[in-house]
Amino acid sequence: MELAVPKRGVLTPGLSLPPGTERHPVPGGGSRAVEIHAGDVITVEDREGGQVAELVAFTPAGVGDPGLIGAVGNCGPEGLKATLLETASGRGVARALGAAGFDLGGARAVRVFAEGSRPGDTARFVAQGGGLLVVGAPGGPMTPDAQDTVTDLLLWINRADPAFKRPHCAPDPLADPVIDRNIAPGEAFIYEVPKGAFIQVLDVQGRECSDFQAFSARSLDAGHPREIDPTATRSMTGRIYPKPGLAAKYWTVDFEPLVEIVQDTCGRHDTFGLACTARYYDDMGYFGHVNCTDNINLSLGPYGVRPRAGWPAINFFFNTLLDADHGIVTDEPWSRPGDYVLLRALSDLVCVSTACPDDIDPANGWTPTDIQLRTYGAAEDFRRSIGWRKRPEDDAIHTQETGFHASFAAHTRDFIEYNGYWLANSFPGTGTLGEYWACRERAAIMDLSPLRKFEITGPDALALMNACVTRNIEKLSVGQVVYTAVCAQHGGMIDDGTVFRLGDHNFRWIGGSDHSGMFLREQAAALGLDAHVRSSTDQLHNVALQGRHARAILSQIFWTPPDRASVEDLGWFRFTIARLGDFSGTPVMISRTGYTGELGYEIFCHPKDAPEVFDAIWKAGQAYGLKPLGMAALDMLRIEAGLAFAGHEFDDQTDPFEAGIGFTVPLKSKEADFSGREALLERKAHPQRKLVGLEVDATTVPTHGDCVRLGRVQVGVITSATRSPILGKTIALARVEEIHATPGTELQIGQLDGHQKRLTARVVPFPHFDPSKSRAKGDYDA
Repeated sequence: MELAVPKRGVLTPGLSLPPGTERHPVPGGGSRAVEIHAGDVITVEDREGGQVAELVAFTPAGVGDPGLIGAVGNCGPEGLKATLLETASGRGVARALGAAGFDLGGARAVRVFAEGSRPGDTARFVAQGGGLLVVGAPGGPMTPDAQDTVTDLLLWINRADPAFKRPHCAPDPLADPVIDRNIAPGEAFIYEVPKGAFIQVLDVQGRECSDFQAFSARSLDAGHPREIDPTATRSMTGRIYPKPGLAAKYWTVDFEPLVEIVQDTCGRHDTFGLACTARYYDDMGYFGHVNCTDNINLSLGPYGVRPRAGWPAINFFFNTLLDADHGIVTDEPWSRPGDYVLLRALSDLVCVSTACPDDIDPANGWTPTDIQLRTYGAAEDFRRSIGWRKRPEDDAIHTQETGFHASFAAHTRDFIEYNGYWLANSFPGTGTLGEYWACRERAAIMDLSPLRKFEITGPDALALMNACVTRNIEKLSVGQVVYTAVCAQHGGMIDDGTVFRLGDHNFRWIGGSDHSGMFLREQAAALGLDAHVRSSTDQLHNVALQGRHARAILSQIFWTPPDRASVEDLGWFRFTIARLGDFSGTPVMISRTGYTGELGYEIFCHPKDAPEVFDAIWKAGQAYGLKPLGMAALDMLRIEAGLAFAGHEFDDQTDPFEAGIGFTVPLKSKEADFSGREALLERKAHPQRKLVGLEVDATTVPTHGDCVRLGRVQVGVITSATRSPILGKTIALARVEEIHATPGTELQIGQLDGHQKRLTARVVPFPHFDPSKSRAKGDYDA
């Protein structure tokens, strides 16, 4: 469904909907319950196509009646029942139904959409009376050799009475709250929180700042107040503001941690400025304007805290940044309706929260609104997460744990957020160098589950893939894998990834971001092709087993049927379907691919089977010195092997030639047209920049984005760099002007301001290590 573009020409996806319109995502395999009233127009949208929807409408008496939405029940709610058991969203709906005394088992469901439904297909109903509507997107686990993935639905409600609901109401609490207080603009609220309890600061309408300060209750009792200090916090965490993970705590000047961030759905805050002050408004000509500092002073008075002219505070949702001249710049907040920060008290606290009244600049989007303050008991269990969105208009999704998370968490606590998932960064018991050498000399295993997977099926699946990727997919055999790029019309790269051919009309795309899958879906519609593109990331998680002993380890534990290649016979860039143990074991897909430059395999399975798969590999690998591998060591390995990384070697302004993967663009042999072809022909004929290797004459490792200069002129930029353990050198990948890309060219890497410190370097061929890729091919004697 499309939303009207406001006349002023400013688009704010996810911030506002037309009056009376509500948008409720229904996760694939999950469900959603929404109150309905007579006359409400209900629209269910199949976002990706091919996803069945089940609807059950309950009257206020708890009777399941399809007539409540003007429909006839055509099935039992078997799919909905399953979603209530399998997913967090479903369990939430089950609790709501149970509390209301509603019996799903005796209801009739309305089932819409089917296998052939198209992306964007809708089903429309009108509520005949008031009640509760439950919508599910049912579907079971997908095996690695199947493509029957479950995907999201959207539920739209157009209210007959737009006044039924405010533009945005505070979402339901995360648990039973101890305190639940709405703070109006221009107010401050003081509250006490015991050690271990949780604090949720929630932006109800979006684009609203909330100043937060916390005092150690013990320090107040002693008459020596100690509160969160932004400068001490930045020094201790090494970050502008903390985020969930290892650098999550806010500190006092005595280096006592007072709170830690557990969840953050916005990810954009401020620790430079004070809470707004009377002086600020006076200097702007708004004398006597209500301000947060005065409100904080009034709130803290009963606790014996001396007033201040300006209060240091954590300005949640306040958008500040440093410009190129080191000035502090402010703009509208990034927060959306319902965005929040969840903190845990590390000591007994006295806290104060405000809803900022600033209406004279963009700090609150020019319109101050309310903040919801909630606290929860210490017994609650909230997982660490950072909010992310597939599309700008989507609701925030919390950082997820992969199916292999617990297996790796048994070896480390050092996890970082990557593409919406927690991934291990390092394993202190082995160390980053130890992980690196395990991969180079023996074997290592790492989690690559955040890679995005999409199932491409239908009569025109081949035509779609050939029209969207740079490689010639017509030459791809069933059981083969090919590495390729996806480009926009101007030639810039949307993504890189691999195409798996599962059948004549069946493909699997595995890339780095959701954007490439969305692009494939958009192109299918634009070209009028009968092809379906459905996401399967949540159905397929994968580990990479890399190193010279990888084949020996896998061959011991996986069985393949006679019509499939065995692990021993699996060729480079080929895949097979296998089972753990024997013909009745857990199914997996194994591809001979990797991202380290070593002999490598990736093993794909359903997340529910991940612990079993990991344990089998881990047990078999101990005799070969198998170690876990984190992101830090992987970066060293892939730079040595000259492998591209999104946001470093390429982005949507960089073409494959400039990204060092021009071999993925066979312009002469691929006759079929594909996205970006004309632009790439022009770019190849008139190259401007080229990715090169650099050897650096220093132990200092350059940083991504450092300038590359010839004299005073910048001629390039560092994309990636590392200190290579196996080469004993500092090496880098850099994008430089074509005329300076000849091997042997002497260049300098600028640091500080680009001139005051220089690292001398020379252009060399890349990959720096094993340029013939003999190790990836399994030839360790070459």
